[in-house]
Amino acid sequence: MVKTIAGMLALCGLANIAADARTTSYDILKLAKAEQPAAMKTWKALVNVDSGTGYKQGLTHIEALLVEQLKYLGAAVKAISASPSVGDNIIGTFPGTGDKRILLMIHYDTVFPPGEAKRRPFHMQGDRVYGPGVADAKGGAVIILHAIQMLEDLNFDGYGKLTVLFNPDEETGSFGSRDLIKKLASRSDYVLSYEPPDRQGVTVQTNGITQLMLKVIGRASHAGQAPEEGRNAAIEIAHQLLQLNQLGDPDKGTTVNWTIVRAGNKTNIIPALATAEADMRYTDLTETKRVLRDARRIVQDHLIPNTKVEVSIARSRPPLLRNSASLKLAALARKIYQDIGRELDPITMRFGTDAGYAYQADGTRPAVLETLGIVGGGLHSPQEFAKVSSLAPRLYLTTRMIIALSRND
Repeated sequence: MVKTIAGMLALCGLANIAADARTTSYDILKLAKAEQPAAMKTWKALVNVDSGTGYKQGLTHIEALLVEQLKYLGAAVKAISASPSVGDNIIGTFPGTGDKRILLMIHYDTVFPPGEAKRRPFHMQGDRVYGPGVADAKGGAVIILHAIQMLEDLNFDGYGKLTVLFNPDEETGSFGSRDLIKKLASRSDYVLSYEPPDRQGVTVQTNGITQLMLKVIGRASHAGQAPEEGRNAAIEIAHQLLQLNQLGDPDKGTTVNWTIVRAGNKTNIIPALATAEADMRYTDLTETKRVLRDARRIVQDHLIPNTKVEVSIARSRPPLLRNSASLKLAALARKIYQDIGRELDPITMRFGTDAGYAYQADGTRPAVLETLGIVGGGLHSPQEFAKVSSLAPRLYLTTRMIIALSRND
């Protein structure tokens, strides 16, 4: 998929371009535009393979494509099992002549089931391209691969080490990759992550994500003959959900939304067990303890006597907190975009990403910047799209970011 663009460069008058003092921002943007046809081919190949989290066949296929591309680009490549998740973490490394260590990362799993790529293959309508995972986050993988191709065409290797990480389980919490992300990030000076923004921006803050678990234990009995002998866990959990519906704190940006409820399995039995799960989003690191404390106090009020209610938190993805290092990276990205007459804003995103694992809350390195991927929208839905017009500018952005960071610009 990734092919040399020497012929294209010659046609564009860029055959001898190099990343030196004479290279302008518009030279690199022209190079990005020349790279776009090859990038589109890579994009189509990736989108047209189902790679929903846990779908081994599709993930294995995508892994092979990504490994092939990294090796073509000259990377030393290794695959590390993402157990307990399905699939492998793919690591590609490029040694350079400088001293800065830069990590580029994005996931290659999607939320879509097998067969979705056949039903909705990669296709364009005007400036929009559609298909499962086209923005989230196969567009991000395309940006990484083809920006590295551009660095090669610019004969630039002024970084100390350029590391690429593709992981297969972000959509379900990155349980098989989070430790690796932390490890690689701790060895890096900069981490650039390639989730898609919904507008021309880069993200300096994301939410943390946590699951709140609620369990009610009652007592079963015959629903027709002796319902009074039972302790209806379904009714009790309904009571508790109404009580727990205001656990969020809008002033702190904390949300708690109950999304999954289960009770009973036969209509003629009073259910003895009911469970519920909530999606919690936060940026204040003290909020998980506060929410758990408040929830455990609230559930002491029972509607059905002699039922047992338990509340717990399954901690998941931490937030990327707003911090000076990320803001500095965002300012650099904005300046790079302004050099070609475009605006780029630092933004806050409500969803959580793997950037939260890369970020160190104690303020130590690395500096982390999120949503350097393709611009898109409608994520996790059949309407998911990406803007083709953002492809070349985003290739330009990553290429120039790596050059600037390597040179301490």
